[in-house]
Amino acid sequence: MSKLRIAGIGLTAAAALTLTACSGSDTASSGSSSAPAPSSSMAAPSSSADSGASNGMTTNADVFGPACSQLPQGSAPGSLDSMGPQPVASAASTNPLLTKLVAAVKATNLVDTLNSAPAITVFAPADPAFAALGDAKFAELAGKPAELSPILQYHVVGKRYDAKGLAAAGTLESLNTAGGPLKIEGSGENMTVNGAKILCGNIPTKNATVFVIDKVLTPGTNK
Repeated sequence: MSKLRIAGIGLTAAAALTLTACSGSDTASSGSSSAPAPSSSMAAPSSSADSGASNGMTTNADVFGPACSQLPQGSAPGSLDSMGPQPVASAASTNPLLTKLVAAVKATNLVDTLNSAPAITVFAPADPAFAALGDAKFAELAGKPAELSPILQYHVVGKRYDAKGLAAAGTLESLNTAGGPLKIEGSGENMTVNGAKILCGNIPTKNATVFVIDKVLTPGTNK
């Protein structure tokens, strides 16, 4: 079993967590300084894996989706040119669409682990997706990294895919193997993952291809 994958027995309680959408504003706690180290739930991968002829690699020319226009232009922080050379967690920290995801990753101490992974695909919920949970729910999860970590792992695949590779694969296994499969439907701007729409896809970073999505994916809902 890849070191990236987590044991199903350790995720039984977390996979049962249901994220109930409720109203709320966009601001939320960025996490707790007492969050445990991630080594027990998410380890650095042993090797990279390809997703086809392109190995899942993309360029700025491959980026697509209605929210891509919201990214800064040129070489400004958060722009495609700026994010491309950076590992994925560092790149996400500058992306204006992903401030809540970054707060969640920091709360679970997964920054270094994601940055050190050689080849992954990240389905990154945009800020409005987390805002739908409400401030109180988001703060509660941020303060419980043992519950939040498996949810975040459900958004990461241990291989690097571009959009064409995702469409060809159809069904993917996330790092949260107990959470059930990720189902890819459609293609291009009509592509969805477990029903979540792609807002900005094929974003290249140093070690990952990122797809910004419009929902938080819930483990256990697509088994």
